[in-house]
Amino acid sequence: MARKRIREDEEAAIDMTPMLDIVFIMLIFFIVTTSFVKEAGIEVNKPKAAHQTQQKSANIFIAVKENGEIWMDKSRVDIERVSARIQKLLAEQPTDVVIIQADKNAKHGVVVSVMDAIKDAGSNLKISIAAAKE
Repeated sequence: MARKRIREDEEAAIDMTPMLDIVFIMLIFFIVTTSFVKEAGIEVNKPKAAHQTQQKSANIFIAVKENGEIWMDKSRVDIERVSARIQKLLAEQPTDVVIIQADKNAKHGVVVSVMDAIKDAGSNLKISIAAAKE
């Protein structure tokens, strides 16, 4: 009779280890698959546009201020360093679209220089220029 009682106690125990393993694996999966957006870090007065499209897969933003300052990843960057910074960001998280957030009063030459630096970083990168809704 003692043997029968021991078996009933053993069957009543629930092993939580497999469930904890699955939860831990799911947590790692969600952390690894999360995408992080590298925003420029400043606000600019974007020009208004009647027709625009939304870019879904972009995670690199470059801001060009009215005075010609270039901002990436919440820090100011010289034009000579833009290409190297983009290559670093692409190594961390690959993408095919880079968005330029140029101020509506920014000089055209600075924006073109940024576009050249983007193409130097990766010739297959698509460049989009952000605009405000009209």
